[in-house]
Amino acid sequence: MNLKNASILVLDDDKDVLTAISLLLKKEVREVITEKNPENLLNLVKKHSFDIILLDMNFHASINTGNEGIYWLRRIKEIRQNIAVIMITAYADIDLAVRSLKEGANDFIIKPWNNQRLLDSIKDTLNKKESSKVSSAGKKYDELGLLGESEVMRDIFNKIEKVAPTDANVLILGENGTGKDLIAKAIHQHSMRSVEAYVKVDVGALTETLFESELFGHKKGAFTDAREDRVGRFESANKGTLFLDEIGNISLHQQTKLLTVIQNRQITRLGTNVSVPVNIRLICATNMPMAELANENKFRKDLIYRINTVEIMVPPLRSRGGDIALLAKHFIQFYGNKYFKPQAQLSNKALARLQEYNFPGNVRELQYIIERAVIMADNEVLQAEDLIFSPIESSAKNHSDKENETKLSTIEKQTILRVIEKNNGNITKAAKELGITRTALYRRLSKYDI
Repeated sequence: MNLKNASILVLDDDKDVLTAISLLLKKEVREVITEKNPENLLNLVKKHSFDIILLDMNFHASINTGNEGIYWLRRIKEIRQNIAVIMITAYADIDLAVRSLKEGANDFIIKPWNNQRLLDSIKDTLNKKESSKVSSAGKKYDELGLLGESEVMRDIFNKIEKVAPTDANVLILGENGTGKDLIAKAIHQHSMRSVEAYVKVDVGALTETLFESELFGHKKGAFTDAREDRVGRFESANKGTLFLDEIGNISLHQQTKLLTVIQNRQITRLGTNVSVPVNIRLICATNMPMAELANENKFRKDLIYRINTVEIMVPPLRSRGGDIALLAKHFIQFYGNKYFKPQAQLSNKALARLQEYNFPGNVRELQYIIERAVIMADNEVLQAEDLIFSPIESSAKNHSDKENETKLSTIEKQTILRVIEKNNGNITKAAKELGITRTALYRRLSKYDI
């Protein structure tokens, strides 16, 4: 979390302490509120959404046990478990401050404090709080096989957390094999419609003649093979979620039919004039880049606006760094259980081979590689030679992808250098102009040895 967006409460009976901290933090955070009386603490916590509370250990001159601080820490955690608390303590209270960490405090600051040390503690606490939040969010999707610890996946988990409880239409973009269907399932399972139907349709595979019948249903006799009434996928998904995969592959005529239904929230079965209302949450996915979707000769702009209230871009596996090892271990365990094989491990050379590979087939390709290795391996340690890469994915494509990545890396490095120079070396301003966090910019500086 950015420090500038933080809301902080400072609780101390010393007016000078409150003034000093307030003057320090006003320039650094969005909001700082000070309070002398701990009796007002719980009311403040209930009324405000504080990110951090700076809490004194003692509030009465006659009492120096520090137990007051522990007491109020417990009361805070009872009301708002997610609020981070940093204790303010004197040198004599160190042992008690350590005890406060066991009670749920995030850190402690010793009086008199160093301003930079205080700011670093607040920043570190905010970062840990955000990482923990995202990490716990990610664990929710483990059962679906949606795994990842990389920055790009943490961002996706965060988006799922925000969008799932809503009824907003979602468009998921990404290469084949990246797990777009898993994200769609995750959104459904964590939505208000989770107990209702989840219906998936590969609309890109539907012919012109089957499109309307499959999606909207038909009456008996509507066409030659219509031997009985049939409910379409829209009706089947009523009150639930409808996932339209490969939507970028449907024709302009099909797009017009789909747009009408999405706008009106009504379908009409083939062979009848009766409109049937439908209540669905719509999720769409495509491997087509947004630049191609924006081509009006291929895709209607008004339909794009309807289906992508929220857009989620799923990165290719080659952009996810350490997630390769995480996913490989997951698939080893899964297929070990499935085929009644002893739990295998990856040798260092095998892991290195996976991490060097470009994975044009993404997570799906990794899954098949591990499945074959688990079945065919002669021992419990998978060696590099046990990993057979798919001949379906041409080496030419791999070479092309690597070339493109090299070109993109060069462009990115040059852009970063230009923006930093433009801002006279000010990293904060440069990061803001680039549209990334300071931390992300520092990572790129390290990556390119700038």
